[in-house]
Amino acid sequence: MKKTIASAGDRRPLKPAFLKQKGFSLFLRFLVFASASMTIFVILFLVGYILIKGIPHISPGLFAWRYTSENVSLMPAFLNTIIVTAASLLIAVPVGIFAAVWLAEYARKGSRLVAVVALAAETLAGIPSIIYGLFGMLLFVISLGWGYSLLACTLTLAIMILPLIMRTTEEALRSVPDAYREGSFGLGAGKLRTVFAVALPSAMPGILAGVILATGRIVGETAALIFTAGTVAKLPSSPFSSVRTLAVHMYSLASEGLYINQAYAVAVFLLLLVILINGLSAFAAKKVAGKMSNEKGGR
Repeated sequence: MKKTIASAGDRRPLKPAFLKQKGFSLFLRFLVFASASMTIFVILFLVGYILIKGIPHISPGLFAWRYTSENVSLMPAFLNTIIVTAASLLIAVPVGIFAAVWLAEYARKGSRLVAVVALAAETLAGIPSIIYGLFGMLLFVISLGWGYSLLACTLTLAIMILPLIMRTTEEALRSVPDAYREGSFGLGAGKLRTVFAVALPSAMPGILAGVILATGRIVGETAALIFTAGTVAKLPSSPFSSVRTLAVHMYSLASEGLYINQAYAVAVFLLLLVILINGLSAFAAKKVAGKMSNEKGGR
């Protein structure tokens, strides 16, 4: 009986601390709810504002195959966006994945070289895009004499998104359990086969997430392209032709001051394009993840 009274007495001083902790928890929950609500409000406001200002000014002339000062067509810029995005990813994705494979699978953990490469990648990922544009202009446009061209902007964008793809792929590979690799080694597979048959497929959702982020950054990029690609609104005839993407097209229309309404219409199309890319990429990542889980369950 005495032990029961003592234990009850010991619990009484904890009551104010418990209430204080509960109040702090409610305060944190309120902050999370407020932040989420503010984020949703800003997104809905921006999307609604763009749609309200842009949809009434969408006209058939915007989708003409040839750009003129009368129709200010976005089709050449749209096709240029696809070309620039595909070419940049074609260069950056293989290089970034192979670099991440070396860092995660082959490099000695804790080595100074790995630390230097990781620091360099994180630093490059945080550099503003206009710095990449100035670098591309000085190196490709001026020093190599390529001028404002598709090749110059493609290489500049590939360099810009390379750290992003490399870091996301490395993190995805490091998240793969070591048991998968040990099981592959136990079945007699070598290092290279284990990496390409076990580690990379298991890390594919994370790799696709990095590619999605890189694609979104390319589609919405303007500063790096203005300094390297120029603003010619027509399809390129060679790798050294100047091009204009959708984001640059919208910026050019708005900066001229004569086509503000058309710039909002282009913004609607650009918004829908980004949503479509993210939706398709998320669907592909979900399919890959489901396929991997089914294969593991079948085994």
